[in-house]
Amino acid sequence: MTQSPRQSDNAVHGFAYSQEHFRQLVDEVLTEAKRLGASDAGAEVSEGCGLSVSVRRGELENVERNRDKSLGISVYLGQRRGNASTSDFSSQALKDTVRAAFDIARFTAEDPVAGLPDEQDLSLDAASRPELDLFHPWDLDAAGAAQLALRCEAAAFAVDKRISNSEGAAVSAQQSHFVAGNTRGFIGGYASSRHSVSVAPIAGRGAGMQRDAWYSSMRDAGELASPESIGRYAAERALSRLKARKVKTAEVPVLFESTVAAGLLGALVQATSGGALYRKASFLVDSLGKPVLASHIDVREDPHELKGKGSTPFDDEGVVTRPRSVVEAGVLQGYFLSTYSARKLGLRTTGHAGGSHNLHMSSRLTAPGDDLNTMLKRLGTGLFVTELMGQGVNYVTGDYSRGASGYWVENGEIAYPVHEVTIAGTLPQMFQDIIGIGTDRYTFGSKTVGSVLIGRMKLAGS
Repeated sequence: MTQSPRQSDNAVHGFAYSQEHFRQLVDEVLTEAKRLGASDAGAEVSEGCGLSVSVRRGELENVERNRDKSLGISVYLGQRRGNASTSDFSSQALKDTVRAAFDIARFTAEDPVAGLPDEQDLSLDAASRPELDLFHPWDLDAAGAAQLALRCEAAAFAVDKRISNSEGAAVSAQQSHFVAGNTRGFIGGYASSRHSVSVAPIAGRGAGMQRDAWYSSMRDAGELASPESIGRYAAERALSRLKARKVKTAEVPVLFESTVAAGLLGALVQATSGGALYRKASFLVDSLGKPVLASHIDVREDPHELKGKGSTPFDDEGVVTRPRSVVEAGVLQGYFLSTYSARKLGLRTTGHAGGSHNLHMSSRLTAPGDDLNTMLKRLGTGLFVTELMGQGVNYVTGDYSRGASGYWVENGEIAYPVHEVTIAGTLPQMFQDIIGIGTDRYTFGSKTVGSVLIGRMKLAGS
């Protein structure tokens, strides 16, 4: 069973409401919707709270405490849908919110695919839901958070005198819980947490200054990297970018650092998501069962990883989530579909209302020793990208053009830092030109991948 805070635990967890109270609220608004004449309804109630502290140049800069709550309801009158929300949990406010959603539905045009998920897709058996260990509250006050942030920034300054400034360091401790339910028998919810430590030092002076940053983010604060290690690594990254140069326009192999390679995986998700597919706003329309990546690439998804940032026993509609193969030997095995987008495509929901879950991209050619140094040697002479800028991706055509910085590599060795360049290509070709993936795996949000080597891209420089 998924974790849920007990009423007696509220003070410890920092929540003002219990899961049981949330269940009562969901039941109350669903009952009211049916009383008004709704054919179906779904509701979700949630609460979040947290602490964020930032420092800069050894001084406390900001302390923020956040607490929010919300209840949203969707009402269906046949195939007409209306939704409304409120942060007022009083009985009258809840009735008014249901009435507002009901009235919106009355005057909304019919949509032939609108409606709740089919019962066969819903996670109706609470006992079968996996325990995912997502909730780890952090007993941290503002003074303690400030000390951690100060230690992180101080470690960055201590690395080298050339660390001349800082955009600050920050510590965040966040937690939330929710309950969702609908008139087809689904009810469920759980608590989750996410904590982080980050810093952004600046190296050099004047026109030659370079900035970089690093962070650690985990559901369990006990698994965060130490503030000192985060600060030192961020400083080393900033220092390594000093005396960056431009390079001449060329067509070269490009190695994406693992920290930015997750963006390639994100592009695949975007292009195979239901909304883009049924609007024909994707270069991968009708790609199911066809090659979309190089033949040695696999992508798997596991929504049930313990402590995973993309883990959940059910999606935002209450649909069961399951581990699956997304890409096998380069061939697309499944889209990312909600109930609505699946119906628009004449398919069945894949449990992705709310987005993808924990994704892992790997290569069948990767050897145990394929660390970053090995990947640089495989790159040979070309560009090692450590940062991307801009939003130059056209998902309709697949055209790709992004500002980039990183390092010029010659004969497998880093020669010098590079900035103010643009890399360009098309995603279909880039996906097919993936030569290898390193063992230096990094998890960015819910996507995990090592450094990715692409055989050839256009590099626009001086």
